[in-house]
This record gives sequence, C-alpha cells and structure tokens, in this order.
Amino acid sequence: MGEVIGTYYYRPKAGVDFKWAAQAIAEEQTTGTWTDISTTQEYVRYLDGRVHEVVPYNDGYITKVGFADDIFEPGSIPQYLSVVSGNLYGLSKLAKVRLLDLDFTEATTAPFKGPQFGIEGIRKIVGTDKSRRPHVGTIIKPKVGLNPKDTAQVSYEAAIGGVDLIKDDETLTDQKFCPMADRLPAVMEQLDRVKDDTGRTVLYAINVSAPGDKILERAEEAIDLGANMLMVDFVVCGIDAVRVLAEDSSIQLPLHVHRTMHAAMTREPEHGVAMRAFCRLIRMAGGDQLHTGTISGKMDHDTAELLGDNKALTDPNYFGLKDVFPVASGGLAPGGVAREIEVLGKDIILQAGGGIHGHPNGTRAGATAMRQAVDAAMQGTTLEEYAKDHAELAAALEKWGTFA
Repeated sequence: MGEVIGTYYYRPKAGVDFKWAAQAIAEEQTTGTWTDISTTQEYVRYLDGRVHEVVPYNDGYITKVGFADDIFEPGSIPQYLSVVSGNLYGLSKLAKVRLLDLDFTEATTAPFKGPQFGIEGIRKIVGTDKSRRPHVGTIIKPKVGLNPKDTAQVSYEAAIGGVDLIKDDETLTDQKFCPMADRLPAVMEQLDRVKDDTGRTVLYAINVSAPGDKILERAEEAIDLGANMLMVDFVVCGIDAVRVLAEDSSIQLPLHVHRTMHAAMTREPEHGVAMRAFCRLIRMAGGDQLHTGTISGKMDHDTAELLGDNKALTDPNYFGLKDVFPVASGGLAPGGVAREIEVLGKDIILQAGGGIHGHPNGTRAGATAMRQAVDAAMQGTTLEEYAKDHAELAAALEKWGTFA
C-alpha cells in the first residue's frame, strides 16, 4: 500500500519534546486522540500516521508524515484536506505548524483527470505554440464599478494593444452594476473585432465564482453567452469547484484559477498552508492556469518558494496529468518583465493590471508596452535599448522604471 507524504514545518512550545510533537501531528490527523481510549481495534493500526523523519530547521523542525492510501476517500479533495491539513493547527502544544508540501500516490491521484488543456492546449488556442513566448494578460480595472459597455471598451483597448488574456478581478461576478449577461457578450463582441482585424485570439476569463449550488449553472450560462474561458476563485469557492467545472462534459473551456484569500493561509512562513500544496491539488482538480506570484510585484514573495510552486504545476512527470500555466501577477509592470522571464522562464503568463491601465497614454499603450517588454526579452535585448525606438515601452519605463 502506498503512502501520501505530508511535509510539515513545526515549532513546539517551550518544554515540549520535538519528537513527541511530530508524533502528535501524525496521530491527530489519523487514529489518535488526547487520551487512552477503549474503542481502537488492532486492525485500525495500519491507518496510523507514520513519522518518517524529523530534522532541525531554523527555530523549529521539518517532519515528513506518511498517510496510508486507505485513509483517503478516492477523489474527494475535501476529505484529502481534512486528513493532511485538519486539526493540527490548533494543537495547544505547538507554537506553529505549516503544511509545506504533499507527495501524492498513483492511487490518490488516479480519480482525477487534471487540466483539460494545459500549457500546450492554451498555446494552441492563442497561437503561441511555435513562438513559445510568455503570454501577456491583464485584469479589468478598476476591479469593480464599470458598466458592461465600459468594461468591453477597456477589454478592446487591451486586446488590440496586444494582450493574450483578459480576466475579471476576483470581486467582479454578477453584480447589478455589471451583470454577466450584459458584460460577457459585450466583451466577446469586442474580442471578435480584434480577431477580425488582427487574426489573434484573445481569451476572456469570465468569473463564474458563485455559491456551491449555483456555480455549474453559472458556468453553463457563460457558455451559452459565448465565453471562451472561465475563471474561479478557488479558496473562497473550494478546490472542488475547480474539479466540478473541469470534469463536467458540458464545459469544454480552459479554467483560469484565481487564489484570492490564499495569503490568509500561505503568507506566514511558520504557520498555515504553503502554496505548494494548493498547486498540486489544483493540478489534480483540473485548473489550466493558476496564480502563483511574481518576483518583482506588490505581493509578498519568496523566489525559491515560487520556483518550487511553478515546478509543481509544470513537472512533466506528475502521474500523467497535463501541466498548468503559472500566472505571475500582482504589481507587475513592463519594467519587471525581463527579470520575471529570466527567473521564471517562458512558460509563464505575465499579468498586469495597473501596469497596463496606468500607462501615461492609456490601456492600449500599456498593453503594447508589456508586449514590447516581452519581445525585448525574447530577442535578448535590454529594455532600455529596446525602448529607444518603442515609444510605449519608453513611456512605461519613464513612469515606473526597471525593477526586479
């Protein structure tokens, strides 16, 4: 029988034995409880959590805990999480504990189909399967408040300027000031104009995040309205919402997965859940794109951790599942593009909101500047040199500078 391996960082409270603390994590998440009990039969013992190692790390320890395959209900992400990331965070004798990573087994991944499209599928839709350049994306800004007509106009300006992806922001769903039934057709009409004029396909990730009993209905409505991509906020909707959308036979569209609220669990380096675990679960569930962060933007980040997260999405040897397109977003602007590509590679979506719409000459020029920054990096030319005869990039660098 295989074992799912959970890797945890923990720091016991003063006076608590570190080996006991590791065992407490294993027992709390499997067959243990706080006192001796009379109801445990010997045959249950094969489901005990197993501590495989404990090594010192910073002010605490890293331990690997094995969970027997049989403790998992096949295909149930909610139940998987209840095992590997359940009550351990409240254990009174632990000062801190963080789930760092998960190594699943063939048995526990087998029920999942993974991404429908993956990086290659999305590249073929957009037309970058030969150039292999990074994709450029943007977010509708301001994130809420625009009416459908103005949302569509902003989308047109970004698309004609050169972006490959336009997405709703996390708080825009189906509010009365911009209902999906009006917004989506208006945006798609403008993207059709861009395709007619340029031959380019631009994806629009319409946010179908909704209550659990409504999300599939909303996704189907979006398809009826002409959507070419769907977006879901996986933390607030639940990872299983991604799986429901990915596996439903009536939904044959790429899924853009947003991670709003993730930092409530991922930001603290000693407590919570690292993004790595979510990356693995989103890949299993079927997300085609997932936000993992930038090395130069406004959000808190750790480059080594980010590289590991992206590898979890793109490792070609992950139980036969297609890869997931990592999305670098959050305070990104043209001046950071070269460094992002240098560190994160070309299989990346460089997504800028303010870094496009805040361009001195407007959204179209901002989108063009981002594409010019990508072109410069692909040609091995510095941004400053390329900007000498590319006015949009020059204006962006003058406003925001070059940063890493």
